[in-house]
Parts: sequence; C-alpha cells; structure tokens
Amino acid sequence: MLNIKILRINRNAILPRYATLHAAGMDIAACLEKPVEIAPFTTQLIPTGLVIELPPGFEAQLRPRSGLALKHMISLPNTPATIDADYRGEIKIILVNYGKKTFTVNHGDRIAQMVVARCEQVTLDEVDALSETDRGDGGFGHTGVGADKSAPVTSDE
Repeated sequence: MLNIKILRINRNAILPRYATLHAAGMDIAACLEKPVEIAPFTTQLIPTGLVIELPPGFEAQLRPRSGLALKHMISLPNTPATIDADYRGEIKIILVNYGKKTFTVNHGDRIAQMVVARCEQVTLDEVDALSETDRGDGGFGHTGVGADKSAPVTSDE
C-alpha cells in the first residue's frame, strides 16, 4: 500500500475516498463556499481544498465520474488530467458541461475520480530509422476497418 501525504488547505475539504473495496479511483469532492453553476458548453474550475505530495515516479490522474457524464453530460475536458509529483498547489478540477441544462455544483459533491499511478520518465534516443512492424503507421481505427475480428490480422488486410 502506497502512502500519500494530503493537506487540507480549507478546513471544510472532504478527503478523497474509495467508494468500494476494489475501486481504482478515489472520489474527490468540491470544496465550495457557495454553489457554482456551469452553463451548457462552458467550463468552471472547481476547488477541492486539498494539496497532495506524491512520491517521485507517481502521478495522480483526475478522471470524470461516469454517473455525472451519463445523467448530466458533465466531464473533464482534459481527461485524464495529471497531477505531477512535484506539484504542491491546490487540486482543482476543470468541469465542462456538454449538456443542454445548467448544472449546479454544491459543496461536497463528488465531481471526479483520482487514480494514483506509476509513471516513468524516459530518455529519448534520436535515430535515423525504427524497426518495421506488420501494422506500420496504420492508426485511427486502421486495425478494425473491414477486418474479420476472429481471424489474425496480416499485412495484406
């Protein structure tokens, strides 16, 4: 179990928590003095009142909550948002309203999920060529177009 230091910079902040035993993400809640309205097709930056200290080699990813997306068309426009190990500012969530009605965020509303994950920093080795693969530069749906999904994909398809 990885221990993460967390600081409430607002005494009313609600600590993130896992809703179920095997949940991948912790629910993270809004920390507001008054409700915030998000008009259709606009964004709002929602404070959480929390600061975390991640160890090197880890990031926290902020992701939308499926219930908010399904019921209200509320999401994060930069998903997953990344909190770097050296960031010590307040966690704030950018919410976007893709719906047709104004959405109101209240103090304590669970507005996102936070997943802590390992991440590697790499060095880049500039080369003149890369190794060949059957797929090559095929992307953006390339492997699913006209292919029989039960048969192996070959370079002739």
